[in-house]
Amino acid sequence: MTGALPGVPFPLGATPGEQFGLTGTNFAIASSVADSVTLCLFDAVGRETTIPLRDNDADVWHAFVPGAGPGQAYGYRIGGPWLPDRGLRCNPAKLLLDPYATAISGSVTFGPGILGQDEADPAKPSAVDSAPYVPRSLVTDPAFTWTDQERPRYSYADTVVYELHVKGFTMRHPDIPPELRGTYAGLAHEAATGYLTGLGVTTVELLPVHQSVPESFLAGRNLTNYWGYNTIGYFAPHNGYSAAVRAGRTGGHVAEFKAMVDALHRAGLEVVLDVVFNHTAEAGPDGPALCFRGIDNTAYYRTVPDDPGSYIDTTGCGNSLNAGDPITLQLMLDSLRYWITEMHVDGFRFDLAPTLARQAGAYDRVSAFLDMVAQDPVVSRVKLIAEPWDVGQMDSYDLGRFPPLWREWNGKYRDTMRGFWASRPVGIGEFATRFTGSSDLYGTSGRRPTASVNLITVHDGFTLRDLVSYDHKHNEANGEENRDGTDDNGSWNCGAEGPSDDPDVSALRSRQSRAMLTTLLLSFGVPMLLGGDEIGRTQGGNNNAYCQDNEITWFDWGNVDTALKDFTTTLIAFRRAHPVFRRGRFLTGAETSELLWFTPAGTPMDSGDWHDPDARAIAVYLDGSDGPDRAGDGTLLVDDDFLVLVNSWWEPLDFVLPPTRPDARWTAEIDSYDPGAVNGQDVRGAGETVTLGPRSVVVLRSGDGLEG
Repeated sequence: MTGALPGVPFPLGATPGEQFGLTGTNFAIASSVADSVTLCLFDAVGRETTIPLRDNDADVWHAFVPGAGPGQAYGYRIGGPWLPDRGLRCNPAKLLLDPYATAISGSVTFGPGILGQDEADPAKPSAVDSAPYVPRSLVTDPAFTWTDQERPRYSYADTVVYELHVKGFTMRHPDIPPELRGTYAGLAHEAATGYLTGLGVTTVELLPVHQSVPESFLAGRNLTNYWGYNTIGYFAPHNGYSAAVRAGRTGGHVAEFKAMVDALHRAGLEVVLDVVFNHTAEAGPDGPALCFRGIDNTAYYRTVPDDPGSYIDTTGCGNSLNAGDPITLQLMLDSLRYWITEMHVDGFRFDLAPTLARQAGAYDRVSAFLDMVAQDPVVSRVKLIAEPWDVGQMDSYDLGRFPPLWREWNGKYRDTMRGFWASRPVGIGEFATRFTGSSDLYGTSGRRPTASVNLITVHDGFTLRDLVSYDHKHNEANGEENRDGTDDNGSWNCGAEGPSDDPDVSALRSRQSRAMLTTLLLSFGVPMLLGGDEIGRTQGGNNNAYCQDNEITWFDWGNVDTALKDFTTTLIAFRRAHPVFRRGRFLTGAETSELLWFTPAGTPMDSGDWHDPDARAIAVYLDGSDGPDRAGDGTLLVDDDFLVLVNSWWEPLDFVLPPTRPDARWTAEIDSYDPGAVNGQDVRGAGETVTLGPRSVVVLRSGDGLEG
């Protein structure tokens, strides 16, 4: 390896290639506060070679190192001011990761050695070399032969999202080879892709796969951050999910991740990543110095204006990334583009998204980050989904306030549907509003029903089985005396807390699950299914299983609720077959005839009915041929007509079929109370009675020769 050449300031990160006829790697890192930057290269046995970066252009330090290539382990040491009360934390004793590293090798060993400050006197820098205790950045080879030239691209109206954890989904799957379980390669296996396509979902939303580090307090409890919401590498796939790394092939996780995406695309599945640009794994000011803090603390983190030694924390995790600084903004957009162009992902779900739009403190709909995303010709064209709340601010709940390009997790939908099916008085109008796309949130801002990502359960909280099995959380395994996790679950245990041998309790729980799944998959908007809900997955009442990398969170493929899985598959297929449930616009104004509401007595809903606090049942008529949507090729998406009868009373209820289209005849397609009762033979007309079981949904269809 010959001496370093000046290199170039772009692109940031480690880029293998040629300069002046020499093969090597260009290294570039941004820091506006550094007085010196030292590149540290490590050989196979861990010996360190240091190379000062002598060239700096516009706060980017850079060099080209001949002979350095893919597989090279490296890090940086940053010299500069140590003035922690002013937010300046440069300490060359600390080996730091490259913020643009596309692969990371190794893990963190927690202890005083990884702290930037002296343990005894935090005003002084630590003199302990952190190299023995921290991971390394790796130079990677970007070459990969893709076979997904025809990548799936589903409209939001046609999308059904399935949220899953790479490890949890595959770790106990009997048809995935043991050496691949818990890995990207395991999710690429035909047993995994075949299950997903058989279920009928279109899009997998992966819990965080960026390189992450657990919190130090979890390591002290022999736990880890299983969910992965503690990112340290925004360009690197997490090495803990790699079969290649497990087999000793350092750096093999990049190609393995690409192969996973390639396999999912070949199966017709989109890939959306849950990304955490709101905070990093470095925690508060007294946390570890692993990367950003030691490179340019005030550029990467929001600090208190009158006290730059302290962080602003809108995440509950000790720090908030500074989306108002050009260095951090560039990292965010470069990362998103990298995962789209190099890793072929199809979109992102942004954790605690309002934090990304707080460059001046309050949530700002035209903040720099949101504005740059809208203008970016690559990022603006993929799926963008916001978790529209963060922590501890007057405006932390920003549901309905994101720009038109974005879709949002609809927390109001979740809360309403949980309450409605527990027979709580949420209001029949509230149910109707959520069922038809939440026009109160999205109908006045130029958006569509698909702005609403409808959900009843997600990774954060109870699973569906636990939602109907527990009144209270049971998080004892987390080691916090059951104090962590929310107490506001909107759950109902159906008469017994936890597992029950009572057949009546079990039957009620199954009916409740089917009613909520039916509601979710027939509502206007984008349905999102928590992975495992369709098979009855339980976490034993743990509603905050972020630190449980074990059988609490891993899918139990040996205990599948086959009947519930089959019912869910039928619902997804039904939604896909009938565009009237996938409307791309709100049915209001001139098109009100397309959507009519009736009481159980078969009469049109009036103001008194809508405001009846005791109302828990309603019928909705959907006209499938009046003003249909158009497909991409211009074809009119004409459908049959449907009546959706909804009863959240705890007793059976008679519905009189209302007058709709002349001579309409109706037959049942779905009955959440008793799916086996649907046979397509029982045909009824207006004025006749249909009896719904307690807390159930019945869907009736009129068309295809059923008219009298």
